Amino acid sequence: MGNEASYPLEMCSHFDNDEIRRLGKSFKKLDLDKSGSLSVEEFLSLPELQQNPLVRRVIDIFDTDGNGEVDFQEFIRGTSQFSLKGVEEQKLRFAFSIYDMDKDGYISNGELFQVLKMMVGNNMRDWELQQLVDKTILILDTDGDGKISFEEFSAVVRRMEIHKKLVVVL
Repeated sequence: MGNEASYPLEMCSHFDNDEIRRLGKSFKKLDLDKSGSLSVEEFLSLPELQQNPLVRRVIDIFDTDGNGEVDFQEFIRGTSQFSLKGVEEQKLRFAFSIYDMDKDGYISNGELFQVLKMMVGNNMRDWELQQLVDKTILILDTDGDGKISFEEFSAVVRRMEIHKKLVVVL
């Protein structure tokens, strides 16, 4: 992992040095195999994450180099978005990226179905879920292209003030 104090400040602009130190301690506790990076299993060692159906999507988003694990730099960058000083736009982009699985800048019908399926599991029949997805796309897709852009997503989510709930307090 290296010395967390040696990382450039721009990578974690929403945290002060004390917060970075605390995140470093949390990271080290989670890094059960002392590899310097966190696997899905290590994240899931936290009881509060075990029941979260979207934890794998969050890890995928934090894992910017795509190696399947989150190193300390990725951990800081990812959690920085949820700081009290985090910017609304960043939080909205993070929420959008949960659904934009192929990272093409749009939420397709299939992507929305997949993420909602993760969330509802077997509590809803697939055809019922598909109807919900179809209706959601119809409502949010204001330009009629059959998919949801970041702007269309933001217009709805911003009104719900979801960004105010996406906060980690250190």
